[in-house]
Amino acid sequence: MILAVFAVLILLFVVLPLIGVALWWLISTAIVGLVVGALGRLVVPGAQRIGVMATIACGLAGALLGGAIGRAIGGRLVTILVEIGIAAVAVAVWETVEARRLPGGRRAISS
Repeated sequence: MILAVFAVLILLFVVLPLIGVALWWLISTAIVGLVVGALGRLVVPGAQRIGVMATIACGLAGALLGGAIGRAIGGRLVTILVEIGIAAVAVAVWETVEARRLPGGRRAISS
């Protein structure tokens, strides 16, 4: 009986909070990736034909790599600018690779 109560308490106070923290980290990382990726897309001139998941991936790359470089260089503003710059480069590279992969170059804009 005591062992069952102890197992339930471990589940409630150790396991579930760890799952919650991991889930919160995943959701907040995706949101940061989306925001940084969207800002990176705004920096790149022209229309980019990449989807939301590609934007999040570029934003995550920018946020992770740019965050490490920005913190090494300077303050918070420098970090944000470096993150957006790296996300913009990732968006441009992704769009170039996507355009070369498709037959006929860039996709036509459908109306």
